Parts: sequence; C-alpha cells; structure tokens
Amino acid sequence: MNKGIWYAIGAYGSWGLLPIYWKLLHHVPALQLISHRIIWSFIALIVFILCIRQWTGFRSAVFTWRVLSVYCLAALLIGINWLTYVWAVNAGHIVETSLGYFINPLLSVLIGMVFLHERLRPRQWVSIGLAAAGVLFLTIVHGSIPWIALTLAFSFAFYALVKKTAPLGSLYGLTLETGILLLPALFFLFISDVNGTGAFLHTGITADILLAGAGIVTTIPLLMFASAVRRIPLSLIGILQYISPTLAFLIGVLIYHESFTFIQFIGYAIVWFALILFGVESYFSYRAQIAVMEPE
Repeated sequence: MNKGIWYAIGAYGSWGLLPIYWKLLHHVPALQLISHRIIWSFIALIVFILCIRQWTGFRSAVFTWRVLSVYCLAALLIGINWLTYVWAVNAGHIVETSLGYFINPLLSVLIGMVFLHERLRPRQWVSIGLAAAGVLFLTIVHGSIPWIALTLAFSFAFYALVKKTAPLGSLYGLTLETGILLLPALFFLFISDVNGTGAFLHTGITADILLAGAGIVTTIPLLMFASAVRRIPLSLIGILQYISPTLAFLIGVLIYHESFTFIQFIGYAIVWFALILFGVESYFSYRAQIAVMEPE
C-alpha cells in the first residue's frame, strides 16, 4: 500500500482517538488545557525545526507584516477550534464534535465557492443541501442549535480558507500560529498558578506528563498529514478524513456512553448520506478528470 495512505490513516486515526487523551485530563479546566497544548506544541515544533536545520529559513520566512497579519487570524481561528473541541469532549459532547467534523468538508466546499469563486457541481449542491437539512432537523427536534458542531465546522473551515491563501507551509504555519498564541497562554497559566488554580505540577506526575505530551499528540499527526498530502491525491485525502469523526463518534457512544437517540440517528443519517453522496461524486469526478488527461 502507498506509504502516503498509511500516513493519512495514522494522522486521521490519531485525531479520531484524541478524545480519549483529553478525557484523561478532564480535571484540568479547558483554558488551561489549551494553553498547555499551545505551549508544548510550540516547543515540539521549534525542536523539530532545529533538528532538521530549518531555523534560519523559518526565521526569515515569518517576520514580515503580511505573514504575521495572516497568521494572527489563523491563530485566532485554530485557538477557538481547539478550545471548543477540548471543552466539548470533557463536557460529554464527543458525539456532537463528530458532527462538526462530518459537515466540515461540505462547509469548506461552500466557503470555497463564496470566497474563492470555485464552481460547485450539481450533485455537490445536493450534498450541501442534505447536510443543511440534517443540521436543521437536529435543531428542530432538540429545540436548540447544535452550536458545538457548528462552531467546530465554521472555525476549521475558515481556518482552512486562511491557510489556503497563506504564504507558509504547514510546519512553519503551525509553528507561527502557536508562537502568536504563546504569550497569552503563558500569561493565563501564570495567573492561574498565582490564584492557586493551576493544574501543572499540582495534580500529580501523570497529569504533568499528559499536559506536556499535548505538544506531541498535536504535532505528530500534523507531520503525518503533511507527508500524506505530498504522496496521495487530495480526493483520497477527502475520503480518508472521515476516519477521524467516525472514530470520535464511536468513542462517544461505545466507550463513554453518551446519549444517542433514534431521533438523533435520523439527523445524523441525513448528514452521513450527504457525505456518502459527496464522496462518491468526488471520486467519479476525479476519475473522469484523470481519463480526460490520459493520452489515448
């Protein structure tokens, strides 16, 4: 099997299993947990850049006003996404987080049309309409908007939009984003420690190791994903990305026994059908493009 496929499976599988990791730190407030994720991720990324001897290239690439302004917005969006996700997982909403990442690809397609003037094929419109119908159904039957799912979907879709037009690669980009968030994260943890509410070095060695390990569990899937993108078609990446929310959904229902009623199943089934239609349409569209490009 293509090495790129294994990298993609590793990346999306790791992201799908992350709820288990964050659940081990359920006693740590979400803002502290995200602050540690930012700090340790930045440290891990800087160490990696130094190990591959790209510090000079990184330093010369990031310190321009244009780059910094773009990545300030990216940092804000990924910060919102990470905070919402970690809070939701530890508040018992893993199933709803999976819904956010199920609808995210369809939302990204719609955003591409609006902001990048990309054209949608007719069947893509059907998929987007079905996904919207599924979310609307869940909103009506529960009497409230699934704000966790929508916050995750919108924040990550707009983050992807910013990254699509950003000048840096994924490694330099995430390093700069975590670097921008570094000082606020350090300040927040300092205030928490002064107030006596800090978790690090106060809740046991296991928690300390897990908090520091947040950098590793953030950066390794990213590096695997970056390697996968270079080796396999984006259409295949698009199909494999559903590994992550599928695992999260199964973890929420089967391991943590989150509520999942038949009414919820109907709403999710509508979204899943939209994704199946989207995936099949994308696959055949990709195959048709390849056939056109191949010489007779």
